[in-house]
Amino acid sequence: MTRQRKIELLAPAKNLECGIAAVDHGADAVYIGAPRFGARAAAGNSMDDIARLVEYAHLYYVRIYVTVNTILKDEDLKETERMIWELYRVGVDALIVQDMGLLELDLPPIPLHASTQMDNRTPQKVRFLAEAGFRQVVLARELSLVEISDIHQACPEVPLEVFVHGALCVSYSGQCYVSQACFGRSANRGECAQFCRLAFDMVDAEGRVMVKNKHLLSLKDLNQSEELERLLDAGASSLKIEGRLKDVSYVKNVTAYYRRKLDAIFKYRKEYVRASSGSVRLEFKPQLDKSFSRGFTNYFLFDRNKEIFSFDTPKSLGEKMGTVKEIRSNYLTVAGVKPFNNGDGVCFLDENGKLQGFRINRVENNKLCPQEMPCVSPRTVLYRNFDQEFERVMSRKSAERKIAVAMRLAENQFGFTLTLTDEDGYRISVVLEREKEPARTSQEENVRVQLGKLGNTPFEASDIVIDWTGNWFVPASMLAELRRSGVERLLSVRRMNYHREICRLTKTHHAFPIDELSYLGNVMNAEAASFYKKHGVRHVAPAYEKVPAAGAALMFCKHCLRYSMGWCPVRHKVRSPYKEPYFLISSDGRRFRLEFDCRNCQMKVYAEE
Repeated sequence: MTRQRKIELLAPAKNLECGIAAVDHGADAVYIGAPRFGARAAAGNSMDDIARLVEYAHLYYVRIYVTVNTILKDEDLKETERMIWELYRVGVDALIVQDMGLLELDLPPIPLHASTQMDNRTPQKVRFLAEAGFRQVVLARELSLVEISDIHQACPEVPLEVFVHGALCVSYSGQCYVSQACFGRSANRGECAQFCRLAFDMVDAEGRVMVKNKHLLSLKDLNQSEELERLLDAGASSLKIEGRLKDVSYVKNVTAYYRRKLDAIFKYRKEYVRASSGSVRLEFKPQLDKSFSRGFTNYFLFDRNKEIFSFDTPKSLGEKMGTVKEIRSNYLTVAGVKPFNNGDGVCFLDENGKLQGFRINRVENNKLCPQEMPCVSPRTVLYRNFDQEFERVMSRKSAERKIAVAMRLAENQFGFTLTLTDEDGYRISVVLEREKEPARTSQEENVRVQLGKLGNTPFEASDIVIDWTGNWFVPASMLAELRRSGVERLLSVRRMNYHREICRLTKTHHAFPIDELSYLGNVMNAEAASFYKKHGVRHVAPAYEKVPAAGAALMFCKHCLRYSMGWCPVRHKVRSPYKEPYFLISSDGRRFRLEFDCRNCQMKVYAEE
């Protein structure tokens, strides 16, 4: 018999509201920012809110992971240690961390997950982290299916977390220093300034303009929804949706979409099972193009391709709706198959490739009456980036998650016994002591109705059996009280039996894959330096944020502009008409030199002094 593997759909939460929505719409785990020291400084949450989310999620055996994935200053360590103990006490299931200095602290027995900020892209690195005590490893987004499979084959016992949806950083996570260098805002400290979404000119060594005012480092958004089965077969066990700064509508829609996709796979791939309890009933049809996106890409899952970038705009285009057919003084007609709604937001790329938009005041069949007439030409493609009707549905309760429970009401010598057995096999019984009284009319339907009233609980009756020898009368109020008592007892049993993983770190001294660490090691504090030295690293350089390394590469990108222009000497074998080095020039006049490392298939970005 094939051993079943639990598969986790991991959804983001900006706050408590988003976290509860993620649970309701099908997440098996939710990740949320700690009060401090998360990689999205703007997405911190109070300890009370995290505790409330834990209590709610654990009813469905959904796990809660908290991000503490920044590099820490020496003076941060004690406060971080105290915060981690608090997180442990409120029931958090694991921490997603970056700083190895944490492993030198006095931590509670809480599992640690290795953040993608650690730059996890080789079997050697993943093996090292597992041996150091990490219970799950978040892989770099740039990895191909083959590379993920190779890591799984080398480390089959290590749960691998893989991003499947959302925004992409153009630099390898944890290896981007341009925000710190230019704006004094460290991405590794949770303060990324979104440099990669800016517009640039691109010039060659002789100053010739190659590209004018384009978002040359802005990538499309990741979407692996059609490749989930391949990812599972490659060894991924946790499928992660990006979006800790996204609103609740995004969380609902995207989580529900991937839940449906995974459940469809589980129906015929019995070796894969979901990692939490309950089934989700939706009040809407999930559609990925209804939520924020810059267009979609598989990134490097199969091979390098030209479909990864979004040079025209870093903003959301939304769903393609049709083309402009005719323009009149106060309306325009559209050729398309999708209907618009009053209040929709519409956007388009103008003749200069710039994103423009307008709001629809009124729709009459294929006639759009904007609030203000846009400057648009016939045959222009229109996109809807705000669907008024969809957002209205998203603004209210849009899903319900229920745990299946079988109910059996039987006789006993003192009265009646109600037994509840939930989908995870937990069973309780409650007794109603009452003398049996024959009823004048059939009671079966009434008893079923009363027992099945589980609407305000996490449960839903999958089966109701009435095991009586006679047609007994039991007042509706007593049946309701018996049901309430049974539900409370079952909830208590589920809480008591929730399996929380305990993981006590032991001090290790196995060798780190390399024996020298440059600024790329992101070592910000003495404890982290001590950790690496105990693991065979002879020289540990300080983090760029601590001591800026002279002449350091500020970004390491799998995305390559030379490839994007069709001049890759390896893939295209076409000679560029421009002289290297090439430079990016930002709107404030700063210059950034590009270096192409063909051996490692990377592009590096340097600041020009």
